[in-house]
Order: sequence, then structure tokens, then C-alpha cells
Amino acid sequence: MKDSVFIAEYFQKYFNALKHFDVSSEMIQMKEILINANKNNNKIIFAGNGASAAIASHAALDFTKQGKIRSICFNDASFITAFANDFGYDKWIEKAIECHCKKNDVAVLISSSGKSPNVVNAARYSKEIGMKVITFSGFLNNNPLKIYGDVNFWLDSKAYNIIENIHQIWLMAVCDLIIGKAEYSVS
Repeated sequence: MKDSVFIAEYFQKYFNALKHFDVSSEMIQMKEILINANKNNNKIIFAGNGASAAIASHAALDFTKQGKIRSICFNDASFITAFANDFGYDKWIEKAIECHCKKNDVAVLISSSGKSPNVVNAARYSKEIGMKVITFSGFLNNNPLKIYGDVNFWLDSKAYNIIENIHQIWLMAVCDLIIGKAEYSVS
């Protein structure tokens, strides 16, 4: 396969993902949940693993700085390793939420597969204590993470890069929806 054909087919997958998955209803719901939580002085928590953790960090930053929606992300290496060491890797996000969150806070949880045990456990615990849960996942439509979501963003793909990049686009689109425009000064 020629490189140019690979590139054309690769970007066609992104185009198809954006064109064929209408998440506008989910975006509006997420916007309303975040605005209401922020207005009521509740916390917005973003979390994920690997690339999803990087997306969570970026989202927490942009929602806070650009969208004026106070958000945090549990991505400090010392925090993660201490909680994982003390409570187990499958429980570290859940325990972080237990220490930092309360009823009516919001957890935005990202897992490409929708079955990362630490993310699923965090979603389950968040629902148990009365938090709103927004999920971003891919792979199987009936993945375990979606069970706990009040709002679920799901992409029918098994390609991590495509899922992760579409999740990033969807999250930044919600941030821009809150702002009311897509082009603005960051200073």
C-alpha cells in the first residue's frame, strides 16, 4: 500500500467518525451539567489512563482557563503512585474521588475500551455517592463504563488513536460550546 493511500484511508476514518456519530445531544447535556455544577460550586473531575489521562489533563485545563468551569485532574505522579500503592491500581481513582468529592460533583471519566478497572470502579463509586458521571469510551457499545454514565460519549471503533483523538475533539467542542465560539484569544 502506498503511503498516500494509507494517509487518505486513515483520515477518512476520522472524517467518518465525526460525520456518522452525532453526539450533539450529549454535548448539550454535558454543557448543562458542567454549567450547573459550576454555578452550585461543585467540583468537576477529569480522569483516565495513558493518553486518556493526557486528554483529561488538557480538558481540565481548558475548561478551567477558557471555559471558566473550575475543573481538576488527578494526574500528579506522586498522587497516583501513592494511591495505587496503598489501595491498588484498580482503586486509585475511586479513592481519589472518595477523598476529594461529594454528592453533586461531576466525574468525567475517559477509557478508550470502556473497561479499564480503575475508571469503571471510579464511575461506580461516583454514582453511589450521588455524583453526575460523564463517560467517554469506544470499543463495545455495551462496555462496563457506560453502565454508570448519566451522559455517554461512545465511538464505534477499536483503534485507540482514533478513539482518543475523537474524544479530544468532542471534549474541546463542549468547552467551545460553553464559551460560545471556537476562535478566541487565550490571553
